[in-house]
Amino acid sequence: MKRAWVIFLTWLLAYLLSYFYRSTNAVIAGELRRDVGLDNEQLGFMSSLFYLTFALVQLPLGSALDRFGPRLVTPTLMMVGAAGSLLFSLGESFLVLSVARALLGVGFAGVLMGAMKVFSTALPSDRFATMSSLLVGVGSTGGLLAATPMALLVGNVGWRPVFAWGALVVVVAAAVVVVFTRGAPPTGARAGAGFGPIARDHRFWRISLLNFATVGVMLGLQGLWGGPYLADIYGRSELQIGNALVALGVGIVIGNLVCGPLADRFGRGLVALTGAGVFLACQVLLALALPGAPVAAIYLTIGVFGSYYVVLIAEARAIFPAELTGRAITAVNFFGMVGAMVVQWLMGVIIESGGGVDGYRLAFGVTLALGAVAVAAYVPVARQRA
Repeated sequence: MKRAWVIFLTWLLAYLLSYFYRSTNAVIAGELRRDVGLDNEQLGFMSSLFYLTFALVQLPLGSALDRFGPRLVTPTLMMVGAAGSLLFSLGESFLVLSVARALLGVGFAGVLMGAMKVFSTALPSDRFATMSSLLVGVGSTGGLLAATPMALLVGNVGWRPVFAWGALVVVVAAAVVVVFTRGAPPTGARAGAGFGPIARDHRFWRISLLNFATVGVMLGLQGLWGGPYLADIYGRSELQIGNALVALGVGIVIGNLVCGPLADRFGRGLVALTGAGVFLACQVLLALALPGAPVAAIYLTIGVFGSYYVVLIAEARAIFPAELTGRAITAVNFFGMVGAMVVQWLMGVIIESGGGVDGYRLAFGVTLALGAVAVAAYVPVARQRA
């Protein structure tokens, strides 16, 4: 039991940092506009690079973890992330910040899958689901650290020192993984064929499309546009923005912790469709941008109900045989990260071209249309599993 918690806490620190870094730009968007002169399109593209490189690393990650083990692979990648954090603190141009953001995505791409690999081999099978759920749920509080605490830090010392000192924290976290990880030794396994059966199954594409749309909007809000939306539409201060993003982060933590048990009790399809319905309704409210709207409450609701995407990973695991589940889960996760990249960038383009309230309304109109198509595509899978 003690050993299990040591492993959990070791990887929790790394996952907290992963979630923190993906979410920071929502709070410092105003500073990046002012200090570096970024426009909305540049801000969206630069921020989205975290998810692009994160997603691309997923492709070879599974075989690398099998061949070399997470004790080597994940800390090595995290050192790239530390370099990215340091470079971001020094960035004076769109290009430098973009490169730094891309390095951060590479650096944290191996944390969650590395943790799952360790859990699957170093923990008893009856503790795997519990520890995995706790890691995702508690680790999501990294988004809370990137909200009000980040706003307070930036207000006191500036955003550059936060990223400079953050690089040191990442190095320490990587060292902790090396010291305390003993499970999941390298197996020498090599990547082989086998994605064909997954790609030929229409259910995989339906699940992946919904994951693309959901994770894209969720991380698009938490990682970037949730902050500028409040500043541009409602004139909120950095601290008020941080507090609203805390509400979103709390909702994500709650949703991650409850969606799995609810899916076990009531079925994955029902939980996914219910969550998707409320998630889309909240986007309607954001698109309307009504004066005096309780945006913090809307963000909280988005966090709780939008977290149904964790059920989609379980859906992929249930559909495919044991020898394909690793590739299937990684592939679904890949599409989620690509969704985050595309949505962050596309919203920036739309907001910049539309301007003001109209730009945000059009951006959320596009995400609503994408979500509606994805939900419609997923319905046959939900019915089949009912």
